[in-house]
Amino acid sequence: MLNVSRLSVSSVFLCLSMCIAGSTARGQATPVTTLDRQLSRIDLAVTGVGQFTGDVSGTNYLGKSLTQKASSTLGALVTLRYIKSPLVGFEGNYGYARYTENFSSYVFGGAQTKATEYTLGYVAHTPAIFGLHPFASVGAGSIAFRPTPGGGQGLPEQARAAYYYSAGVENTVFSNHFGLRAQIRQVFFKAPDFGQNYLTINKSTSTFEPGVGIFLRF
Repeated sequence: MLNVSRLSVSSVFLCLSMCIAGSTARGQATPVTTLDRQLSRIDLAVTGVGQFTGDVSGTNYLGKSLTQKASSTLGALVTLRYIKSPLVGFEGNYGYARYTENFSSYVFGGAQTKATEYTLGYVAHTPAIFGLHPFASVGAGSIAFRPTPGGGQGLPEQARAAYYYSAGVENTVFSNHFGLRAQIRQVFFKAPDFGQNYLTINKSTSTFEPGVGIFLRF
């Protein structure tokens, strides 16, 4: 009877040892790869933004005064980021909006225009504050202004250089792969004139873009 009990205890210990060894081996068999580390530094965000562009006034090439007003609208911003470290990160932005560009009385009813942004920038994060992660970014690129076929008054497309800054906060929710982001952003560019001298006043303006969106971290 004693030998049987000792045999049973030995068998239990042997089984436990094999299980622990197997678990350790499985853990060591799936190390974090270089690809996994790189993917963990990437996130993709989709943000809904309001767009509020400042009015500009000047004198056109005909010597006539002109005031240019862009209607306020809603747009979308898609951002792809690569975060190497909290203070070193890079981002690419694609923005889209549609609004009406008004030129005093020179274009009756205004010109309906699609504006598409393509920019690259540098982004940095600071330590968390109350569970939120602040960030700031700056960058440059271009905006393509494309009058619509129906309401663009037959004006041609035009591209302008653009510069921007942004600041905001973000935080993951539910899991480390999904989060929310809120930000303010301002984009600077020369007001479009679509290559028409009677619309040219050579004035710079900016669009203020508050936004809220979601991001997916790989």
